[in-house]
Amino acid sequence: MKNELRILALAGMLVGACGFHAGEGAVKVGEPAPDFALLDSNGAERKLADFKGKIVVLEWHNHECPYVRKHYAGGNIPKLQREFTGKGIAWLSIISSAQGKQGYVNGEQANANMKNAKAAPTHVLLDPKGRVGRLYRAKTTPHMFVIDARGILRYHGAIDGISSADPGDIEKAENYVASALNSVMAGKDVKRAKTKPYGCSVKYAK
Repeated sequence: MKNELRILALAGMLVGACGFHAGEGAVKVGEPAPDFALLDSNGAERKLADFKGKIVVLEWHNHECPYVRKHYAGGNIPKLQREFTGKGIAWLSIISSAQGKQGYVNGEQANANMKNAKAAPTHVLLDPKGRVGRLYRAKTTPHMFVIDARGILRYHGAIDGISSADPGDIEKAENYVASALNSVMAGKDVKRAKTKPYGCSVKYAK
């Protein structure tokens, strides 16, 4: 319990001390992605700036959300994580569920959930106060962001083009995140740089 409280406190201090250059609602495609700092599921500090020179995916996550379960149980997100981290991309799964709300976990629980899902994110980041989620205006789980190696936001929105919780729709849908990543890696413009995210609402603290 003491360790969990320490993680909560440090997460709040790290994000608050990060010196963001952008205010609320300032996350825009084509502009620098705001830096942040959070503790990961193992208690280590992770900053977005640590991944300078790498393409980064931010994935808002809630293991209890049916839409997230669709993409994890159906194998879609674990497959994407393995494919693109194998190409040098950093995949950060961010949990912004507040304590006492759906999807809230401590680090140990987050690790167990990812292991059970056979997932392969680079890190799982804990944001129980919701500061990073609100900074990026993450609306749903999942809500996806792609940041290029220069730190420029190149895509944000849905993971794919069919807004359902049915795993049977995965193969039929256009995968916006894979398309955006392939375009960024090839030095091309992203065809759909912004789409409407779908899923469960992020369970922020009040």
